[in-house]
Amino acid sequence: MNRRGIVLVALWLAAVLGAVAIIARAHFVADMSFFLPSQPSAEQRVLVGQMSEGAVSRLLMVAIEGGDGAQRARASQALRDALVASGRFASVQNGRTDNLEAERDFLLRWRYQLSDAVTPAHFTVQGLRDAVQRSIELISSPVGALFKPYVLQDPTGEMIHILIRLHPGSEPPLKDGVWASPDGQRALLLAQTRAPGSDTDGQEQAIAAVQQHFAAVAHDEDAPALRLVVSGPGVFAVQSRDGVRREVSRTSLLGMAGIVLVLAWVYRSPRTLALGLMPVVSAVVAGIAVVSLVYGSVHGITVGFGAALIGEAVDYAIYFCIQSGRLGLERWRQSFWPTIRLGVMTSVAGFGALLFAGFPGLAQLGLFALSGVTTAALVTRFLLPALVVQRPVQVPPPGWLAHTTQGWLGAAPRLRWPLLALALVALAYLAGQRGQLWSVNLSALSTVRAEDAATDARLRQDLGAPDARYLVLVQGGSEQAVLEGAEDAGARLEPLVATGVIGGFDSPARFLPSARTQALRRAALPDAAQLADNLDQALQGAALSARRLAPFLEAVEAARGAPALVRRDLDGTAMALAVDALLAHGPDGWSAVLPVRPLQQGEEAGLPVAQLRQALAGTPAVVIDLKGEFESMYADYLRQALWLSLAGVVAIALLLVFTLRSPRRLARVVLTLGVTVVLVVAGLHVLGTRLHLLHLVGLLLVVAVGSNYALFFDQVDAAGGLAADVWLSMATAVLTTAIGFGALALSRVPVLSAIGSTVAPGVLLAMLVSAALIPRRRPVAAPAAEAGR
Repeated sequence: MNRRGIVLVALWLAAVLGAVAIIARAHFVADMSFFLPSQPSAEQRVLVGQMSEGAVSRLLMVAIEGGDGAQRARASQALRDALVASGRFASVQNGRTDNLEAERDFLLRWRYQLSDAVTPAHFTVQGLRDAVQRSIELISSPVGALFKPYVLQDPTGEMIHILIRLHPGSEPPLKDGVWASPDGQRALLLAQTRAPGSDTDGQEQAIAAVQQHFAAVAHDEDAPALRLVVSGPGVFAVQSRDGVRREVSRTSLLGMAGIVLVLAWVYRSPRTLALGLMPVVSAVVAGIAVVSLVYGSVHGITVGFGAALIGEAVDYAIYFCIQSGRLGLERWRQSFWPTIRLGVMTSVAGFGALLFAGFPGLAQLGLFALSGVTTAALVTRFLLPALVVQRPVQVPPPGWLAHTTQGWLGAAPRLRWPLLALALVALAYLAGQRGQLWSVNLSALSTVRAEDAATDARLRQDLGAPDARYLVLVQGGSEQAVLEGAEDAGARLEPLVATGVIGGFDSPARFLPSARTQALRRAALPDAAQLADNLDQALQGAALSARRLAPFLEAVEAARGAPALVRRDLDGTAMALAVDALLAHGPDGWSAVLPVRPLQQGEEAGLPVAQLRQALAGTPAVVIDLKGEFESMYADYLRQALWLSLAGVVAIALLLVFTLRSPRRLARVVLTLGVTVVLVVAGLHVLGTRLHLLHLVGLLLVVAVGSNYALFFDQVDAAGGLAADVWLSMATAVLTTAIGFGALALSRVPVLSAIGSTVAPGVLLAMLVSAALIPRRRPVAAPAAEAGR
C-alpha cells in the first residue's frame, strides 16, 4: 500500500470510529413519533401531547388470572401495596377503599373550593336538610365507614361528592374486596406510571416492576397457578421498540449472512470479500450517525431500512471487485465508474426529495439513504482503488452463474411485447382499482400483534378504562383563561351527560377550579350566624344534632377567608398528575383537554361528534376525534410522500436527460422503470396488499436500484455487447440485493416487511424488464476490457 492508501485508510478508520462513537450515544426509538409532523397544527399538537404526556399514555392495565378468588384478591392487595411502595407509580387502584386515605386530608381541607355543589341554595335550610340526610345514609353503607370519622366536620358530604366527581363512570365490580372482571375470573388493577408515555425506558422499568413484584407475591402466596397479564400504551411502546430492534437484528444478520455466502462463493478470497464489505459497513454506520446528529434520535424503522440498504450499497463493491479484477483498475475507472456514478446520482436525486418532507420519519429515511449511498460510493471510488493499486483483486473466471444469467436474460428480448402487454393490462387494472390501492388506515403500520390488541380491548372493557379518542380542546393566553374556558365547555357538556348522549368527560377544572369559580363558591358560604341558624332549623328532629357540628361551622368560616387553591397546592397528590396531563403550557400559550367518553367503552363510532360541536358552538372549545385526526394526518403524510416521490422521479429523469443526451435512450430507461413499478404495484395488489407509506418508500428504492440495471444495459447497447465478466457482476449484484431485501420481507414487523416484499421482487423484475426492453447487439468476443466503453 502506498502513502496515499495509508492516508485514506487512516481517514476512513477515523471516520468510522467517530461514527461508532456517535452511534454508541445515539437514542433509538420505535414509537409513533416516526409518523408525526415536525410542525403540527393545534389539533395535531394535542394528539402528540396525548400520545407522549397524556394520562391515557401512562395507564397500565393489570389482570391476575388463575388460582381461586381468595388467592387472586390477596395477590391483588399485595401487588398494589408493593407498586405503591416502589415509587414508580402516581396511583395504583384495585377497588380497595383505603386507596382514598392519601387524598382524604387534602380533599377535606379544600372541599369548599373543589365541590361544585357549593351554591347559595346548598346552605339554605332545605339544602342543608337534604345534604345531611344523604350523608347519614352514606355512613350507614359499607363504603361510608371510611367517611364516618369526618361527618362532624363535613355533614354536607362535600368530600364524598368531590370523590364521585373526580372518579366518574362505572367501576369494575368488587369480589373479595378488590376489582374483578364481570365473570369473576380475573382480579384487576389500574396503575398510572410517573414516567410519561414518551419515556419508553421509564415505561419499561415500570412494567418490569409490575412483573418482579408479582413474581414475589405469587411466590409468597405459594400460588404458582397465578398468571399476570399487563397491557396499555406503555406495554405496546416497549414491545414495539424491542420487536423492531429484534427484527432489525435478525433480518440484518440473515441478510448479511446470505450476502457474505454469495460473495465468498463468487470471490473465493477472504481479502476480496473484506474489500467488498467495506462500503456496506461504511454506509450503514454513516447513515445512522448522520441521522442521529441531525435529528437527535434514530427510529427503529430507519435502522431497518438502513439494514436493507446493504443490498444496494454492496452492488458498488461488486462492480468494482469483479470488473476491476478482470479489466484492470484504470479501465474500470474509464469504462464502468461513470455508469456506477450515474446510478449513485439517480439514487441521491430520488431520495433527496424526501429531505423536504414535513414529517421527520420520511426525512430520516431520505437522509439515511442519501448519506449511506454517497458514503458507499465514495469508499468504492477512492478507498478500494487505493487498497488494490499494488495488489490487484483476483477474481476467478466467470462460472455457471454468469453463463446461466447470460442465457436467461439473453433470451429476455423475446418477452418484450408480452411484458409491455402485461404492463398495459396491469395499468388498466390499477386505474380501475385506484380507490382501493392505498390504505389510509394507520393500523396497517401498527407493530401490535392481533392477540395483544385483543387482550388490551378485553382489559379496557373490564376496567372501563378510557381510550381518549375524543377530546375537547380549549386554548388561551393564561392558565386562568383556559380553566375558565374548560368550565364553560363543561357546563355545555353536562346536559349531554344527563340526557345520555355521552358517557362523561374529564376536565382539569375539576381538580383545579378557576379563581373565578372558587371565588363564587366562597361567596356562597354563609357567615357563621346565618349558617348556625339554618342548621338548627334543618336538623330539628334529625338523627344528627346541630350542637355537635361546631367543627363544621368553624370549617365553613375558615373557608370563607381561605386563599384560592393553586397548582402548587396539588403537589404530592394524584390530582397533580391529572392536572398536568390535562393542562399544558406551550409556545402558543395554555391549553386544556377534556377527554369525552362514549356511553359504552369500545364502541367504534362511539360519539356523535356533530352534536358535540353543536353543543359547544359559540365557545372557543374545539372537538377533536384523535383517531380521525391521526388518519387525516397520515393521509396528508401519504399524499406528501407521493408528491415527493414523484419529485424524486422527476429529478432522476432530469438527471438522465442531462447525462444521456438522447431522447431514445432516455425513453428506454424511463419506460423500463415505469413498467417495473406498474408490475410490482399490480402484483402486490392482486396478492391482497393495500399499499401504505413504506411500500411507497420501497417503490422508490426499486426505481433507484432498477435505474442502475437499466443504465448498465443502456451502456452495453452503446458498447455493442456484454462480456461475461459484466454478466457476473450484474448477476451477483442483483442476487445480493434480492437477498438483503428478501430477508427484510421475512420480518414480523409489518412496516419492515413492506419494504422487503416490495423491493426484493422489484429488483429481480427490474433486471428482467431491463434485459427485455433495452435492445442489445449480439454479444461480442472482444476482451472484457473493451466491454462497456
